[in-house]
Amino acid sequence: MNLLEVCGASDGSKLPRTCRPVKGLLPPLCPGLGEARSCPTFTTEELPMSPRPPDRRAYWSRNLRYVTALLAVWFLVSFGFGIVMVDVLDRIRIPGTGFPLGFWFAQQGSIYVFVALIFIYVHLMNRLDREYGVEEDE
Repeated sequence: MNLLEVCGASDGSKLPRTCRPVKGLLPPLCPGLGEARSCPTFTTEELPMSPRPPDRRAYWSRNLRYVTALLAVWFLVSFGFGIVMVDVLDRIRIPGTGFPLGFWFAQQGSIYVFVALIFIYVHLMNRLDREYGVEEDE
């Protein structure tokens, strides 16, 4: 069921003003409340509009680029440094500890990088949400 059907405009006509997606969320389907007109609705004056469809595509495209880049970094650090390049990195010692760098990446470094990537992703997504007007209220 799409937004046009939920709002009673399945013939392809324009949506009524009170039946639009709100702040980037999917349309309210109101499960268990019966017909769509029994759903609570919001006028466009009450809440800000969500991005138009081209903006949603741009938003998700940017989100997928962030995820792809961060997963590539994680793969490089965990698989590349921790397994494939471990012998090369073992020639380098971590100052003050004496541990080989390859061993450190295999045991702890990839975990530290993964936790850092989580915080980087949160920062990037909060900035992206603000840019597209879909940030969450705290």
